Amino acid sequence: MNPVKSTLFMAALLIGAQAFSQEIEDKKGIVAKNAELVKVQDGFEFTEGPAVNRFGDVFFTDQPNNRIHKWNALSNEVSVFKEDAGRSNGLYFMLDGTLIAAADNKNELWAIDTDGNHDVWITAFKGKKLNGPNDLWIRPKGGIYFTDPLYPRPYWEDRQKESEQEGQNVYFLSADKTELFIVADDLVQPNGIVGTPDGKFLFVSDIGAKKTYKYEMREDGYLINKTLFCEMGSDGMTIDDRGNLYLTGDGVAVFDRKGEQIAHIPVPAKWTANVVFGSLDRKTLFITAMDAVYTLQMKTRGVW
Repeated sequence: MNPVKSTLFMAALLIGAQAFSQEIEDKKGIVAKNAELVKVQDGFEFTEGPAVNRFGDVFFTDQPNNRIHKWNALSNEVSVFKEDAGRSNGLYFMLDGTLIAAADNKNELWAIDTDGNHDVWITAFKGKKLNGPNDLWIRPKGGIYFTDPLYPRPYWEDRQKESEQEGQNVYFLSADKTELFIVADDLVQPNGIVGTPDGKFLFVSDIGAKKTYKYEMREDGYLINKTLFCEMGSDGMTIDDRGNLYLTGDGVAVFDRKGEQIAHIPVPAKWTANVVFGSLDRKTLFITAMDAVYTLQMKTRGVW
């Protein structure tokens, strides 16, 4: 390790130690009493995309190492679910147990069965490669919303690192997979995305503009009535049964229905990528951050 890298490494350690020593800010009592952030496992390269199945197990990606891992909610153990995972980023489960993955290696959308076998659902939009599907959310009545920011990857060998699309957009894939269309084309760099359980509202983070927006969802999948939710962008996000929105980046920041920040959960990492509620009762907040994954016990119950 050269002197420059050594200095950066020590600085990162200090930042992490400082973050870990910070107390959780919780104005509305959403965290369980005396709960502490617990490191489940480290040794990954960059963790992302947590998604919970109906048993409360959480699947997440280690994108640089091209794997999808599974956290068992009962044993608290982590195992490898799928190798050669298309360098998947965001994940989300369908009701039938199919895992939908934003497969960034070739800018595709995959459907993965319980044995780890996959089908490719989307390869392009209007004959051109997508920028790189990043995060996704499945509407309760069917249909998939996903964000498509441009993050050029060093492993893209068969394509140029410029966008083939006109902008960085949010897309909707109909439940029968016959229609794929743009539903938001005025964002700088859309990233995190999640919707409400009643299927009425969709939240989209514009991480490039450091803002998160709220939309109404129409029956046909189109979005209307865009409003500013809060002045913060996010890599990933989730929502609880009180309607609080959990955004990531510098730890986890929690906003109530009105867009007012009510909590901050420090995480000992330079970047917190994503978050979801796990366990059968959906009261375990599962956090992916750099080389590790963490849990925190909550009073609130997660929707997803």
